[in-house]
Amino acid sequence: MTKASSRARHAAGDASSSNQSNSPKKELKSGSQVFCEVLENEGVDILFGYPGGVVLPVFDALMDSKIKVVTPRHEQGGTHMADAYARASGKVGVVLVTSGPGATNTVTGLATAHMDSIPMVAITGQVRTPLIGNDAFQEADTTGITRPVTKHNYIVKNPKDLARILHEAFHVARTGRPGPVLVDLPVDIATARLHYEPGEAVMDLPGYRVRQTGHMRQIVKAAEALNAAERPVIYAGGGVILGGAWAELNNLVQKANVPITTTLLGLGGFDENDPKSLQMLGMHGTAYANFAVQECDLLVAIGARFDDRITGDLSRFAPKAKVVHIDIDPTSISKSVKVDIPVVGGAKEILTEMVNHIEHRDRAAWFGQINEWKRKYPLIYDNEGSSIRPQYVIEEVCRQTRGQAIVCTGVGQHQMWTAQFYRFSRPRHFISSGGLGTMGFGLPAAIGAQVACPDATVVDFDGDSSFSMTLNELPTAVEHGLPIKVCLLNNGYMGMVRQWQELFYKRRYSSSSLKQPSFAAVAEAFGAVGITAKTKDEVPGAIERMLAEKTCCVVDFHVEREENVWPMVATGKSLQEMDGLPTVDVERLA
Repeated sequence: MTKASSRARHAAGDASSSNQSNSPKKELKSGSQVFCEVLENEGVDILFGYPGGVVLPVFDALMDSKIKVVTPRHEQGGTHMADAYARASGKVGVVLVTSGPGATNTVTGLATAHMDSIPMVAITGQVRTPLIGNDAFQEADTTGITRPVTKHNYIVKNPKDLARILHEAFHVARTGRPGPVLVDLPVDIATARLHYEPGEAVMDLPGYRVRQTGHMRQIVKAAEALNAAERPVIYAGGGVILGGAWAELNNLVQKANVPITTTLLGLGGFDENDPKSLQMLGMHGTAYANFAVQECDLLVAIGARFDDRITGDLSRFAPKAKVVHIDIDPTSISKSVKVDIPVVGGAKEILTEMVNHIEHRDRAAWFGQINEWKRKYPLIYDNEGSSIRPQYVIEEVCRQTRGQAIVCTGVGQHQMWTAQFYRFSRPRHFISSGGLGTMGFGLPAAIGAQVACPDATVVDFDGDSSFSMTLNELPTAVEHGLPIKVCLLNNGYMGMVRQWQELFYKRRYSSSSLKQPSFAAVAEAFGAVGITAKTKDEVPGAIERMLAEKTCCVVDFHVEREENVWPMVATGKSLQEMDGLPTVDVERLA
């Protein structure tokens, strides 16, 4: 965090209309210039912005700043780009849009970031302050509309408050449980002239307190419970990655000798190639993760919120376990699942202290049971025949990238297959919409991730329907020379919708099959490289060519149309009640 992320003592100076005579020798700056200086002071070097009438003063000032602007083709796409930029870099993502429809187009992106606790600052233009509330052209009640989907929001009504509010927005976005903060900026504030000098400051937010260090007695109780457990499981969520606690998590797992499962957003927080990894749990998690949670005697949740896709039937979730919950957000404790040992604070700080009180235990019987589940219920699929199985595409990309790519996804079957079959070993290398489940997230997320990590290989696994929602962002990638790789798992359906219609609606595929274009041709029309693969034999070569391309590349894999994601815990069932559970004959393999 920079020093400037705290509240400016001088509150950004005074508007020229009231104080020019008192400071005749000081340079007057516009609100837009102050905006740029504050962002630079906050360490912002890239923002995603779409211009419009009331933010033209800001965009003009950006021309003279050090901040690079990436212009999306739609404000929703720009908001997802800022979101993914934050996930990949660990910095605060920034998006700038105009008033009215520009602002309202960010709502889906803000809700996506809010559900997944992503640090982001959105600046929306607004009509002149005297016109607010008069239904002026392109006016919207932006703060009212976005209040439910932001961590906090502001409207600037006095030029002297501009710098303070911007600094506070960054501070609130990045601290505690992170989240998006919106600043609504009227155009007359952006054009006002004022005295402004950046200065060291102290944040003064009486109603906002963050507890970073946990209570020592609770930390010791959690460690003692883990030492005493015969069948413990660690359940790690996205908070481990947001809190930068992956090294501390690994230290705890190795010293305690405990199996670990992660949520969708926790993927990469622990190396899935480690034999202690159970991979993902929940609705489409591994059988051995779900069985382990249901049979454990201690569940240690770290930076996770017991989402319904994780727990299944709450009344039967982890029925034999005492529960430890480590989280920076006290409102998450016992919100869904009753917690026996709560520890409130940052995961990094708490795990650093907790490992000092941990004893190594052998737990041979427990790992023996887990290894038996792993042998009997592996993640497998039928790869016979010439048709392309989506799981095969993901495994082959993982093989050719050695599991080192930054992977983004849209939402649907392809998202779950990616979570299952791409082995994640590094934090900030899996970027996906978890809580909101936002279709169309994948492509703009890949753009944001590539901007954040220009030297990385960035792959977007997408479905044809999810991709179609935001494919208009392909020219953004082309224009900025971003070599993102799009692996389109094209089954001609809204895949997860079709799967549910098959299982629960007697195969009545209502509105779930859409006529799609030639995606390779669309990619070529936008200036990207387009490739089509229709048979299994074409897959390795198509991926090799895709990875070698120096520009944006889309590969349209025509995959098996009615392939399903297994295993699956249907709504209302408990974790051990998995449908489509793949099994192998353990005795035959032996």
